[in-house]
Amino acid sequence: MAKKQETVSMIDSLQEFKDLKNIDKETMINVLEESFRNVIAKMFGTDENYDVIINPEKGDFEIWRNRTVVENGHVSDPNLEVSLRDAQQIDADCTIGEEVTDEVHFADFGRRAILNLRQALASKILELQKDNLTAKYRELIGTIVVADVYQVWKKEVLLLDDEGNELLLPKSEQIPGDFYRKGEAVRAVVQRVETDNNTKIYLSRTDKAFLQRLFEIEVPEINDGLITIRSIARIPGERAKIAVESYDERIDPVGACVGMKGSRIRGIVRELRNENIDVVNYTTNTALYIQRALSPAKVSSIRVDEEEHKAEVFLRPEEVSLAIGKNGLNIKLASMLTDYTIDVFRDIDTADEEDIYLDEFADEVEPWVIEALKEIGCNTAKAVLALAPEEIMERADLEEQTVDDLLCVLSAEFEDEVQPAPDDYAPEEEQPVDEQPVDATDASEPVDEQPAESTDEPDETPTEDEPEEDDADEEADDDTPEVFQEDDTDEKEED
Repeated sequence: MAKKQETVSMIDSLQEFKDLKNIDKETMINVLEESFRNVIAKMFGTDENYDVIINPEKGDFEIWRNRTVVENGHVSDPNLEVSLRDAQQIDADCTIGEEVTDEVHFADFGRRAILNLRQALASKILELQKDNLTAKYRELIGTIVVADVYQVWKKEVLLLDDEGNELLLPKSEQIPGDFYRKGEAVRAVVQRVETDNNTKIYLSRTDKAFLQRLFEIEVPEINDGLITIRSIARIPGERAKIAVESYDERIDPVGACVGMKGSRIRGIVRELRNENIDVVNYTTNTALYIQRALSPAKVSSIRVDEEEHKAEVFLRPEEVSLAIGKNGLNIKLASMLTDYTIDVFRDIDTADEEDIYLDEFADEVEPWVIEALKEIGCNTAKAVLALAPEEIMERADLEEQTVDDLLCVLSAEFEDEVQPAPDDYAPEEEQPVDEQPVDATDASEPVDEQPAESTDEPDETPTEDEPEEDDADEEADDDTPEVFQEDDTDEKEED
C-alpha cells in the first residue's frame, strides 16, 4: 500500500505540473508512457514486450510484461522467456510456446529507476514546452504582441509576455527615438523564431509588417478588406510611404487611412515616434504611380522603361528639391515603394534655356550673397532680375549697394535680351505714322507733309459735338478701320 500511495502522489505532482505548463491530457499520457518505456529499455535492454497502461483520471498506472513459455532449464533471457514451472504459477493452463503476461511493479525497480524516470519526465516536459512555444510564436510571425520590459541591455531589451515567456527586441530593430524603462508595455511585431539550443523569439518595431498591422488596427476598412495595402516603403524614425487601394469606388482609401483631421493616422505617428507617413493612392498606371510616389513634388514629364524598371522624371528647377527630399529620403522611398530606379532631371523650358545659375557667377559675386539669394528661392539670374531691387533688399537682407552691384553683373549677361525692350514700345507710338503713307497717301504726295497732317488731326477732333460719335465708332469698329476713316477725311480737307 505504501508503494501505491507513493505512485499516486507522483501522479498528483505531474497533474499540477501539467496544469502549469498547459499541456493537454493526451499529450501528457504519451509523455508518461514514453518516459516509462525509456527507463525500462535502459534496465532490461528492450521495452517491446512491455505494456504501459496509464489512467490520468485516477492517478495510477500499470506495467505488464509479456514472456514466452519455454521448457524448464532452457531460459536464455529472463526478460523475454519464462520456464514452464514459473509460467504455471502465473497461469496454470499455459503450455510451452505460449505467452504469459504478468504485472510488474515499478517500485520494485529501485530508487535509481525512479530517479531516471523523474529526469526523463522533466526533459520530455521541457522539450514539449519548447516545441509548444516555438509552434505558438511561429504562427504569430507578422502579428503585433504586447510585452512588458523586464531588463534593458546595451544591444537588446528583454521582454516578458503574459505567460512569462522571454522575448528579445534587438537594438537594430528599435526605432531611433525609442527609450524603455522596466515595467513599460511595448508593442512590436514578431519577426522570427530561432531554435538552436533554446527557443529565441525576436521582435521588431522597424519592420514593414509593424506599420501594416498598425494601419489594420487603426483603420477598420483595412481590417475588413475594403482597402488593401499594396506596398510599403519605410525608413524607421524618419519617413514612410504607403500605397493603398480601394475596391469600392465610394470609399476614398487615402481619406479613410488619414481619418477626420488626421485622427486615425495620428495614433500611428505617435507610436512610431513622430515618423512622417505619406499615404498614396495606388494605380496600375506606372507613370502616374511614380508621380504620386514623388509627392509633394509636381512632375512635368516622365519616361518609364518597364523592362529595366527605370524611370526618368523631369521637373521644374524649383520642384527638384522637393522630389529629392531631405537627405534624399523622398526619392529613395519613392523608389522603394514603386520598385523602380528613379532618375531626376531639371526640365528647363525654351524660354529659360539661356538662363544662368547663380553658381556660375561665383567669380564676380560673393558666395554669401549667392547663398542668401538661394534661401529666398532665386537659383538663377533671371529669377533675381525678375524681382524689384527693394524686394531683394528686404527678402535677402542685402544692402542697397550690394543689390545694385549684383543687378549690374547679372544684367550684363542679358544685354541682348534687355535692350530690345524699349524698341518694342517705340513702334507702337509711331505705328500710325508708318501706316499712313501706305494706306492713305498717294505715291505722288511728298513725305514731308505727313507730319503736318498728323498735327492737324488733334486740332480738329477735340470738338464738343463729335466725341460721342467717335466713342461709338471706336466701340463698334476695330482699330484698323478707324485709321482708314481718319485718312479719308484728311484727303477731303486738302481738296
